[in-house]
Amino acid sequence: MDGDVSNADTTPPDSDPARKRRVHGMLKLYYGLNEEGKTVDQAESLDPCDINGPHFDPEVYLNKLRRECSLGELMDQESCMVKQIRSLDSDMQTLVYENYNKFISATDTIRKMKNDFKKMEDEMDCLTTNMAAITVFSARISGTLQDQHAQITKLSGVHTLLRKLQFLFELPARLNKCLELQAYAQAVTSHRRARCVLQQYSHMPSFRGIQDDCHAIMDKLAQELRQKFRDGGSSAKDLSECVELLLQLDEPAEELCDKFLTHARSRLEADLLGLEAELRPVLSIGPTSVVVPSTGPAGRLSATPTAGSPIDPTSPGNPFLSPSSRTDILEFIDRGCNEFVSSLCLVIASYQELFVNRPQESNLAYKNIPQMAVGKLHAFVDSLAARYFSLVERRIQEEKSVGDNSLLVRALDRFHRRLQAVAKLLPGSAVPSQGTEIVVRAARERVKQYLAALQSFYLDSLTDVRQALAAPRLGGSSAGGGSHLGVPAAGKDALASLPELLSSLSASILNQIKTVLASVHLFTAKDITFSNKPYFKGEFCSQGVRESLVVNFIKFVCQSSRQFCESAVDRGGSTPPALLLLLSRLCLDYETSTISYILTLTDEQFLVQHHSPVTAVTALCGEAREAAQKLLNHYVKVQGLIISQMLRKSVETRDWVNTIEPRNVRAVMKRVVEDTTSIDVQVGLLYEEGVRKAHSSDSSKRTFSVYSSSRQQSRYTPSYTPSAPMDTNLMSNIHKLFSERIDIFSPVEFNKVSVLTGIIKISLKTFLECVRLRTFGRYGLQQIQVDCHYLQMYLWRFVSDENLVHFLLDEIVGSTAHRCLDPAPMEQSVIEVICERG
Repeated sequence: MDGDVSNADTTPPDSDPARKRRVHGMLKLYYGLNEEGKTVDQAESLDPCDINGPHFDPEVYLNKLRRECSLGELMDQESCMVKQIRSLDSDMQTLVYENYNKFISATDTIRKMKNDFKKMEDEMDCLTTNMAAITVFSARISGTLQDQHAQITKLSGVHTLLRKLQFLFELPARLNKCLELQAYAQAVTSHRRARCVLQQYSHMPSFRGIQDDCHAIMDKLAQELRQKFRDGGSSAKDLSECVELLLQLDEPAEELCDKFLTHARSRLEADLLGLEAELRPVLSIGPTSVVVPSTGPAGRLSATPTAGSPIDPTSPGNPFLSPSSRTDILEFIDRGCNEFVSSLCLVIASYQELFVNRPQESNLAYKNIPQMAVGKLHAFVDSLAARYFSLVERRIQEEKSVGDNSLLVRALDRFHRRLQAVAKLLPGSAVPSQGTEIVVRAARERVKQYLAALQSFYLDSLTDVRQALAAPRLGGSSAGGGSHLGVPAAGKDALASLPELLSSLSASILNQIKTVLASVHLFTAKDITFSNKPYFKGEFCSQGVRESLVVNFIKFVCQSSRQFCESAVDRGGSTPPALLLLLSRLCLDYETSTISYILTLTDEQFLVQHHSPVTAVTALCGEAREAAQKLLNHYVKVQGLIISQMLRKSVETRDWVNTIEPRNVRAVMKRVVEDTTSIDVQVGLLYEEGVRKAHSSDSSKRTFSVYSSSRQQSRYTPSYTPSAPMDTNLMSNIHKLFSERIDIFSPVEFNKVSVLTGIIKISLKTFLECVRLRTFGRYGLQQIQVDCHYLQMYLWRFVSDENLVHFLLDEIVGSTAHRCLDPAPMEQSVIEVICERG
């Protein structure tokens, strides 16, 4: 044991951390604790052979080992138990060494507590003795004074009454002293203490004199308080005290409220006049300036010209008249907020502190002063805010420029933000909601301005396109295309650059829409205070931006485009056919892709929730397609009428009876083919080819022998003479019954073949109707044959069905033959030679 102790002394217990952890683990296991130090509820083992259980029986355990184990196992078990015993002894020594200091400290603490409790017992015994002595002395004093208690009470009452009488007789002097020292609160308090007594005994002459003196002094004090309140130069604390004292002196609360608000109104109206002065037009005339303060009854400016100046300063035609520089709207709003709104908030806070939020004493509470004061304050604030709002709206209406919207939005945000202070100071006031309505109206007006700006931009862009299409070519270089589009093409070069014009027009409009949306989106920015209002989260996005701005602009584009079809004269000149073609393609592109893109962009950018009814994309696309169809139909009609006009004049201005024998194709037919080819190229720049019917195998052959069919041969036989017209008319009418009906003005499809087919139908139909109104001679008929063959050689390539051209030209020649005095057709071979040479 001594060896173990000496070993423990030489080796500190904390030198082996693993051993220490093992010891702590065994202690926790012994006390039934887990790793966190909490008690573990374990079921008690009832096995008498469990050496760690509470019911362990050594005899039963040894008997079991002797029965079940061999000698070697018993020896091993013995050596194991010896090791465990030694280990436990060592752990117990370590535990004692580790907790030795704690045991010593606990012993000292117990010894000290024993000494402290001993002293406490002595003190408690002393306290008990003292309390017993005090009880005895108290009982002795009560017994002695019991007989004199009533007399003492009576004398005390008399003393109190004498003190009150002394206070009453000294009250006038006391009040005068307080008045000299401006101790108004003390004077009012003293007078209130004596007022009831003086009133009760006013029938006695002595008390009546005191009461009269006090009333005179208090009247003078009230006059000084009124003057102090009227001056208003004191601090808020002094004014509050002044109001409280006046109320205690039975000054009418309503009159005090009116006086306070009247004084505040004068200062606030000065701020409003300063804002109103900024809204008056200031005109500069040479070195002098004239301020135009107002307008007269008839709307004329009331300013007068400066002395010695013969020029009327208000004359619109004055060349020296120029608007002076005016502060922008943000500076105007800042001034209004920093001066008027800030002053108004100070007035509200001071007024509420004086009349509304002050606790009223019992004698003032019955007057309901806060309710009356709040009503007057609301009326006061509403009247001044109405004037301020009218000035703000006038200034907002002057913001006509849509170049930079951020300045207006920042001004409105600052205006709305500062009005929230009024809402906090004066709950229930209509001022904040009225300010929000102004912001809403400004946003709506801004949307209208942007719509007008987009419409103006679109019209200006169309003007630039028209100038680019109509400008003549100058020295091989092109005239400027326009400030909006920047397309440098002109004349025929402009027709060749129709895709560039269309692309530039479409891109410029789309970019302008994006710019406008970005500007309008500032109203819904997260850092803007009014953007969280229900209007700007819902109605502004759906009805304001989507419907009133984007949808209305798209409708305007379609409507203004359709207007080109309603009249042949537009803005002082006929509409160029190329412009009709370009606008039809623009509307078609809007129908296919642009409208969907613009509305999708709007919905994503403004998070439009379609709770309210909005215009469907399909409806707008249908309107755009209708406009495109109408423009293309009108383009076909215009181009057909241009060619028809040439054909009509060529027929009407010629003497077909006495004409000479044809030797060439008429120049007008060559011009028709050239114009048709030019139209084909023009339309092909913007529209696809389209579908044609399969050409017959003899198309090229029919080009040179177009009237070699049996029907034409029978028509031009020698038997076809004026003496037998009935037979030929009958044959022609029978043929028309079985021929396909041709609709001349039928709607065209959006492709080049359909457009050219419509133009050629109108042209040839006009040619046919003009022929029917004329009389022809032999050579006149032959000239028509040559012209029609020449047209057949080229026009069949442009139409969807070559039979249509064959039929109309056949009708033209047949109608000419019907109206010929000497129908002698030219040989087909001669016609072909003339046409090839032409």
